Amino acid sequence: MAAKKKEVFSRYDTADYLNSEEDIAAYLEACSEENDPALMAAALGAVARARNMSQLARDTGLTREGLYKALSVDGNPSLATAMRVANALGYQLRLVPLAH
Repeated sequence: MAAKKKEVFSRYDTADYLNSEEDIAAYLEACSEENDPALMAAALGAVARARNMSQLARDTGLTREGLYKALSVDGNPSLATAMRVANALGYQLRLVPLAH
């Protein structure tokens, strides 16, 4: 009997596909429409990785490690951290009325 060939998968990272400012804006908008704090934190993390996490750390005054942790799927950044990251990435967090 022939041995089964083991399938190998590469690591998927959304940041690898955020190649333009238009991609980033569309991605953040789509994620924000889900109204899921964990997804939004992960989305900010993906954008941060697509740009430059080290530069973002300098711009926000936070550590790289702290940013990776806060902006992971399991992270739970404070509102202040999320706002600092968004601002450093050139965005602002806004409250808009829900469409009913």
